[in-house]
Amino acid sequence: MEGRAQARHSSALDRLVQQAVLQVLQRQWDPTFSDSSYGFRPGRSAHQAVERAQGYIQAGYRWVVDLDLEKFFDRVNHDILMSRVAKRVSDRRVLKLIRSFLTAGVMENGLVGATDEGTPQGGPLSPLLSNLMLDDLDRELERRGLRFVRYADDSNVYVRSERAGQRVMAGLEAFLTGKLKLKVNEAKSAVAQPHTRKFLGFTFSNRAQVNGALRPRR
Repeated sequence: MEGRAQARHSSALDRLVQQAVLQVLQRQWDPTFSDSSYGFRPGRSAHQAVERAQGYIQAGYRWVVDLDLEKFFDRVNHDILMSRVAKRVSDRRVLKLIRSFLTAGVMENGLVGATDEGTPQGGPLSPLLSNLMLDDLDRELERRGLRFVRYADDSNVYVRSERAGQRVMAGLEAFLTGKLKLKVNEAKSAVAQPHTRKFLGFTFSNRAQVNGALRPRR
């Protein structure tokens, strides 16, 4: 019982420290993130992301590269992530602290297992660190001049043809695997017309391509 109480106390303290670090880093980092990124950012919402996607469809980009990352939050490479953090944080104490949050592991059946990949689920810092990691993806999409909307690990890229979509999908798979060591979930990803896919709980109807109608997922 004493061990469990100490673990709860340590967990509560970790969350408090993470929250304090988050408040400082989010103010510095968030303004530098892509305008097409909407997840876990102050003043941004899923509805705004859907509205932007809807705008691309209405503008004639009626094929979507629906990209789902396989177990993203479990597979973030710590070394790659920390290299991104180190470009923005010079204080070694803060870098050591963030690394310790990442590698702390989780407690199961009274045993703690250390981790060398993934971001702690539910940790206050995790969304910000995830956005930092995927900022590389955002910049690559912008470099290619593509129209996209990203909400956390859910990315939709809008193109004018299926052929263009297939080309974009192949390029992004190579980029994510080669540069970020992330894997595309082929079972959940596709190049398709928007009305056949769901995005953040919404389906774009066929009419959405004309008048912007939306159907919430049931």
